[in-house]
Amino acid sequence: MATSRKPALSLEEQIGFSAGEIYNYLSENGTTTFAKMKKELDLKGNFADLGLGWLARENKVEISQKGPAVRVSLR
Repeated sequence: MATSRKPALSLEEQIGFSAGEIYNYLSENGTTTFAKMKKELDLKGNFADLGLGWLARENKVEISQKGPAVRVSLR
């Protein structure tokens, strides 16, 4: 019996998936700190950073900093 394996996602697909996870999280939870969101989403490696960068590049999120805390929200 042959087993079918899902092809591995490309790096760009993984970043896009992470961006989607972040977008959905912010849609459900509203403004939050990046640290809290990153911890709750448990995205591996630096995919939280890359996904947020993707959303920022598409002008989908607003990012602000007050002291050491970076806050993120949808536009």
